[in-house]
This record gives sequence, structure tokens and C-alpha cells, in this order.
Amino acid sequence: MYMSGKVIVITGASSGIGEATAKLLAKKGHKLVLGARREERLKALVRDIEKDGGIAVYQVTDVAKHDSVEALAKRALDTYGKIDVWLNNAGLMPHSTFDKRKVAEWDQMVDINIKGVLYGIAAALPTMREQKSGHFINISSIAGHQTHPGGGVYSGTKYAVRAISEALRQEEAAAKSNVRVTIISPGAIATELTHTITDEDLKPGIEQLYEEVAISPERVAETILFAMDTPADTAMNEILLRPTSQQV
Repeated sequence: MYMSGKVIVITGASSGIGEATAKLLAKKGHKLVLGARREERLKALVRDIEKDGGIAVYQVTDVAKHDSVEALAKRALDTYGKIDVWLNNAGLMPHSTFDKRKVAEWDQMVDINIKGVLYGIAAALPTMREQKSGHFINISSIAGHQTHPGGGVYSGTKYAVRAISEALRQEEAAAKSNVRVTIISPGAIATELTHTITDEDLKPGIEQLYEEVAISPERVAETILFAMDTPADTAMNEILLRPTSQQV
């Protein structure tokens, strides 16, 4: 049995985990506020959700820009009057060894994978504090638990998501705000993440791994639903999930 009627904001909603989660949660009766940069993809997703009887609106959002994320929160509040769950899902996964000096990619990962999460927290936390309830679900990665050559910056951003999330959890527990925090750390998931890899020495191996073992983003969506619908006095603080056949 699932609770219904929550207002859920999802960043990175135009594909992959964000899209799969939006469709699943809409089917469960929740109200969606979808944020991403690709407006046509957002429009199509809202149409699909509405066609199936769900409720969703969208806001074109660049999580690397504070004002843009604040506008996403405002869209939720103006439309539904509250924010129950904020899913910080937007992310990029460029891989390269440090000697390639792909500084622009490093900057982009820091802006989206770290600042995007911080901006989401800043946008939603005041409302959740006022409501005395709320839930942040932040997408980290298996790479936020272990790193490897070529993954140093990406792993660094995903370790940061875990550190940020745990500090937020402790602060909200101390404040007795009833705001919960969950970290989801997926392994190889069949999304567009590998498309952002430009290092031609690393790209073939990573793509082969994903072709062999990656599982669907719906598996992560189901995990998010499970964490979200845990009774309010209990928080699933961290969940790791991998394809059964993924070794690392």
C-alpha cells in the first residue's frame, strides 16, 4: 500500500532515472514538478503522465544556476502550495584521467553534481522546515563509495553528495524538523550518463560494461518509491543498488 498525493520535485527529469521515477510516482497518485533543461522532453513527459491519468507540471531548469532552481521550487509552491519530496537527480558522468586536463568537464561536474544538490536543498529546505515535514532524496553513485583511474572528479562529486546529505540529516534530526534525507547510490544503470564521456581511451570500456550489465532506470525508481513511502518515523538514510552481475 502506497501513500498518495505528495508533491514531488524531480531534477534531471527529462530522461533516465528522473523520467522513470516521474512516471512511476505519477501512477501512484503523486503530483510531479519536473525540472530539466530540455523543454521538449519535459513537455512530452507531462503529456505521457497526463495521458495515463497522472498530474504533472514542468519548469525548464538548469541546476547549475541558483536562480533557476529557486524558480523550480516556486513553480511547485505556486501550483501545489507545498513540497513534500525533493529528488536531486540531475547529474553528469564525464570520465577522464587527470593528465587529459579536461578542466571544463571538471567544472561542469562540480556545478551540476554538487552545486545542483546544494541549490536544491537551499530551495526546498525553508518550506520543509515551515511544514515540519519533508524528504530530500539525493542521487549519489557506487562511485561515491569507491573510485578508480579516470573517475577521480566524478567520484569526488558523488562522495560530496554523500557528505552533504549526511550533514543535512544530522542537522534536521537536531532541529526535529521531521525532514528526512536519503542517499541512493546506483551502480550501472541504462541511462544517458555514458554519453557525456569524451575520453576516447576510457569510453569504450565503460560503454562495454554498461552494455553487459546495466539494469533499467525503473529499478532505481522503485527504490526511490520504497524509500519515500517508508513510515514518517523512519528514514532510509542510504541505499546502494547494483546489477546482480556488476562486480565492482
